Amino acid sequence: MIYRALSHPLVRTLRSLTGNARASVYTEPMWGIPYNLYATYISIYMRDLGLKDVQIGLIASIGLFFQIIAAMSSGIITDKLGRKRVTLVFDILAWSVPCLIWAVAQNFYFFVAAAIVNSLWRVTMNSWTLLMVEDTDQELLVDIYSWVYISGQLAAFFAPLAGLLISAYSLVPTMRGLYIFAFIMMTAKFFVLNKYVRETDQGEVRMQETRNQSLFTMFSEYRGLIGKVLKAPSTLFTVGIMLVMGASQMITGTFWGLLVTEKLKLPAEHLAFYQFARSATMLLFFFLVMPHIREMRFRNPMLVGFAGFAISQLLLITIPPQNYALLLLSTLIEACAIATLGTQVDRMAVVTVEAKERARIMAFVYVVAILFTTPFGWIAGSLSEINRNLPFILNLFLFAFGAALTFFSARQPTNLPIEALGTP
Repeated sequence: MIYRALSHPLVRTLRSLTGNARASVYTEPMWGIPYNLYATYISIYMRDLGLKDVQIGLIASIGLFFQIIAAMSSGIITDKLGRKRVTLVFDILAWSVPCLIWAVAQNFYFFVAAAIVNSLWRVTMNSWTLLMVEDTDQELLVDIYSWVYISGQLAAFFAPLAGLLISAYSLVPTMRGLYIFAFIMMTAKFFVLNKYVRETDQGEVRMQETRNQSLFTMFSEYRGLIGKVLKAPSTLFTVGIMLVMGASQMITGTFWGLLVTEKLKLPAEHLAFYQFARSATMLLFFFLVMPHIREMRFRNPMLVGFAGFAISQLLLITIPPQNYALLLLSTLIEACAIATLGTQVDRMAVVTVEAKERARIMAFVYVVAILFTTPFGWIAGSLSEINRNLPFILNLFLFAFGAALTFFSARQPTNLPIEALGTP
């Protein structure tokens, strides 16, 4: 039994990781656990502090607007200062500082301030990703991203504790405590990671190449990068799919808790058990199913993933009040869809981008995806004011669009980089 566990492909990858990939994956639970403990309750926390649905949606859109600025700058900052340094500084700014603001939040303006500062995570998302993958064998990317997702889902084993704390102390005091806990854990993670990683080879090259370049000159070079992206259909399809995933995840993350507590009458303290079920299902999926699809070409797994998302949303909007069994089924299907799509999209974002300009092209890709995603916070908030189901009906249209993009991207000529994403 132990031998079989140790010989599992994911376990073999975890044991064989070295360098930056090892440090990044091994420290990720220190961020993933505290984040997933509070993430389920964010919108309900806002509601209990007096915010309306449209304000909650507006905060999401404001955060996305500032994410555009952060994402556009991320490639330049990462190339200029280096992957390692940028990851430490901007992790602290993007996560440690907002956690303290959220912990003492009193009204709408606190959340706006936190959203603006938190938007800097787009900088560290770029630098941290490059730090983790640039010196790593691309054949390991799916397994590495699987472990990143698994690290976050380890919070499942602590989620019931959050529900018990909410039952004992009510939601607002519990959330304040969870944010303080997140501040401590995340800040420790950032310093530990920084100690055990080194600047990547490509990072050293880009720091040298940009040493004497002004920021204005580097920004002006984006015009050439835009041309490269427009001439790469595989990258354009990746951008479209990232748009779909970003908008749908924002809608679900913001309004799922409101729907199930107000329409389906699920007590807030029971949300933790559904988070547990979602996370546990994803963990099982990564270990039992992912080894069978890790070498597959992206099309079929992604189409199945989008279909799973659609089914979960259809269930969600048709469930009668207090039918918690169907809510659980919807949650489990969604968990499998997240596990399937998330790793595939992450791999696409790395493989389809030219290595030399990866930092700036990925920054541009993120900007375009965020730019089109930004209005969805306000739109979904306005729809939720009318009917709690409408944001999730909007998700159905997004998933159909994502499936269409996946289908057409798979028909690209075989000499395109996207073909490196797996075997037929």
